[in-house]
Amino acid sequence: MEGLLQYIWQHKLWLSEDMVTNDGRRVRVIDPGLLNTNAGPDFFNAKVEIDGHMWVGNVEIHVRASDWKRHHHDEDPAYDSVILHVVEKDDAPVTRINGEVIPQVELQVSPRFNESYDRLVNARVELPCAARLKEVPQLTITEWIEALAFERLHSKVDRVRELYDRYNGSWEDLCYVMLARTLGFGINNDAFERLARITPLRLLHKHSDSILQVEALLFGQAGLLNGAHNDEAYYQQLMREYAFLANKFSLRPIEGTAWKLFRSRPQNFPYRRIALLAQFVQGGFNLMNDILQATDTKALRQLFDVELSGYWTTHFSFGKPSPSAGRALSNSSIDIVLINTVAPLYYARGEMTDDYQMTDRAIALLEDIRPEQNSIVTMFRGAGIKCDDALTSQALIQLRRNYCEARKCIYCRLGHRLLATDAKQKPSDR
Repeated sequence: MEGLLQYIWQHKLWLSEDMVTNDGRRVRVIDPGLLNTNAGPDFFNAKVEIDGHMWVGNVEIHVRASDWKRHHHDEDPAYDSVILHVVEKDDAPVTRINGEVIPQVELQVSPRFNESYDRLVNARVELPCAARLKEVPQLTITEWIEALAFERLHSKVDRVRELYDRYNGSWEDLCYVMLARTLGFGINNDAFERLARITPLRLLHKHSDSILQVEALLFGQAGLLNGAHNDEAYYQQLMREYAFLANKFSLRPIEGTAWKLFRSRPQNFPYRRIALLAQFVQGGFNLMNDILQATDTKALRQLFDVELSGYWTTHFSFGKPSPSAGRALSNSSIDIVLINTVAPLYYARGEMTDDYQMTDRAIALLEDIRPEQNSIVTMFRGAGIKCDDALTSQALIQLRRNYCEARKCIYCRLGHRLLATDAKQKPSDR
């Protein structure tokens, strides 16, 4: 609740004509100050006029005035610089160490604001603001979508930087881990990344001239060679190869239960994805170089339009064959790889080498890809927000996951716009 009061103070969302101290002096806020996220008063360097006298100093926010003493601010010299104590409930006077009384004001907020905030944060619906988004100017929506797109992209770039440090600047190693994680397609992302981390390229490259050995290493390390299909010759070959290699290199697999198959279509089972990863490794993994050499989106798509061979042309998993297993990745799946692997690699590479043509290339790629088709995009479209490319669909995913689901409406520009409008509504205006 104190955080909400800080938000109201920071953005001056009170009913200003009702701003008076507890002893009747009129208060005019020139500058609410800078929010302090560390120890000390909540706002630094505020400028407040009290009964015509200008005060410059710090402001402290509490739900109840009695919190001042409960937090021992009356004994802390760091709070002697407070020029105004702002509270929701005035239930006690407050003083500095020397006993001097500090001006105090109850923050008067429009009932409409409180109602809107409660509705946004506590409503048990997917998108509480949906019916009111038409009130938000299109320019505000457009600017927020752009900011969210870069926010999401930068979060992925942070992962690239982390991997870059982990692998001592090897772009191929980090590209391998990024690709593996993306092949999890949400449900198995973590399992695929664990597989890639415990089966490094330097090990796979020792055996990259043999697709069987690469597959044995990956399926074995994935914990999927548990003897469940000993009646198949291919499966037996994999088990023998992995047993030999695991003993030679002292390998330990992840647990097979790490993989999620529940409610997944056969096309989304991890087996063919692992076989596809092996296909990229066969003959040596040079995907990062290939990505950098690709001239356009069509060339990038061709890099990932890989045909599987042998056993995996007719199987989605070990065991029963399928009449037609189809392509390794569909067009929409290839787009997901471009969104989650290629674009972040381009942008990170551009930032880290000061190559802004490369960062522009990342943005152009996302703008060239059709938007993802998922429940999040559908929900926002239903609320009237256009989504014409992957840059926008990524922004909407960021909005949903980091703001809507967390109910951080006050940090969302759309929610802020609606709340700011409601904050200025007097009870008589309703």
